[in-house]
Amino acid sequence: MTDKLPSRSTAWLIGALVAMALFGNYYVYDSIGPVADLLQSQRGFSDSQVGLLNAIYSLPNVVLILVGGVLVDRFGAARMTLWTALVCLAGATLTAFSPNFFGMATGRLLFGIGAETFNIATLAAIADYFGGRSLAFAMGLALGVGRLGSASADMSPTWFASAYAQGWQPPLAIAAGIAAASLAASLLYWWLDRGPRAAGLLPTGKTAEKFVWRDLLHFGRAYWYLLALCVLWYSVILAFRSTFSIKYFQHVHGLDLATAGEMNSYVFLAAVFATPAFGWLCDRLQRYAPFLAFGALLLPIALGVLALTHWSLWVSTALIGISFSLVPAVMWPMASRIVAPSRFGTAIGLMWVAQNAGISGANFAAGWLNDQAGASAANPAGYAPMMEFFGIASLLGCVCALMLWLTAGRRRHEVKAPA
Repeated sequence: MTDKLPSRSTAWLIGALVAMALFGNYYVYDSIGPVADLLQSQRGFSDSQVGLLNAIYSLPNVVLILVGGVLVDRFGAARMTLWTALVCLAGATLTAFSPNFFGMATGRLLFGIGAETFNIATLAAIADYFGGRSLAFAMGLALGVGRLGSASADMSPTWFASAYAQGWQPPLAIAAGIAAASLAASLLYWWLDRGPRAAGLLPTGKTAEKFVWRDLLHFGRAYWYLLALCVLWYSVILAFRSTFSIKYFQHVHGLDLATAGEMNSYVFLAAVFATPAFGWLCDRLQRYAPFLAFGALLLPIALGVLALTHWSLWVSTALIGISFSLVPAVMWPMASRIVAPSRFGTAIGLMWVAQNAGISGANFAAGWLNDQAGASAANPAGYAPMMEFFGIASLLGCVCALMLWLTAGRRRHEVKAPA
């Protein structure tokens, strides 16, 4: 990285395009949850099959995402964003128009192959343009707009009621159209990026160090605590909120599809505003680990309230919304502070390797637990094993966050981190 940076106007234009691309990517990922009940009632899918549609998204990235991180380091964020957005569009289209479960699962597999490397490339893009200036705020803002895509997917039964009235396929066709818009934003970002990169204002990839597997052992203890938190927290939040929560609200709390989708969307909608706000606050205070631990603690509390009490759904939704806003706003900037810049793509890639293994396993496990317990609208108690599983995993994530705070997150550690 050169000491010079692109102008702020250029940086914010690129940031806006990256955020628009993330919107589409997040919408497509979360498009399965709202149609889960339709897939069961109209196509006879079991909970295990519904869980597989999101689990298979994560499965290839247990291996491929680390390669994706290295490719981002080598070829640059812009090219990898464009290439992977094209793969995502192909996967979303196949999912929407396949006549059987195998075709849909293949589409989700293809989408997953592109989407996680796409996410690494977009984070690297923000780091390219905002390194050393409002990085946490810029990342939080981009992730916040991405979460708006998730909220929009959950609100889609209300916004596109006529599409849902026609069955499971039209809503997924809408998701494919939004994936096309994400590709258009990625193409424009790639085109605008060529000037600053040719002028030497951005990393070219040519100075990236040669990747050696044993180098993974050279990351410090703090990085491994962060990785463990990443796996546990994302496994719970994505397997529950993006796959099973809408069905859970319908079957356990008696909500209709539109109301359940709206309730789920408020978590993502809160993140649109709160994620960049938390990022800005961390930039101002130069503290990261305490906020991360607080955000991680809120998740098991929220799940306990949801599963063990009769309190209003607004309570658990608010708690999960704060956790969902705070943890991503802090996690990725903190990763950039505890690993060398030349290893950022690889470090993030390794985190996503483990994260995707966790998300895939959590979706499989939750679907299997529901099927074994006969979870349904007629048997809402059958969801209890799934909620216990999510609760234990989230508690372990909170422990990892506390260990990170003690290891590398005290004030004296974080003051030294930028150096």
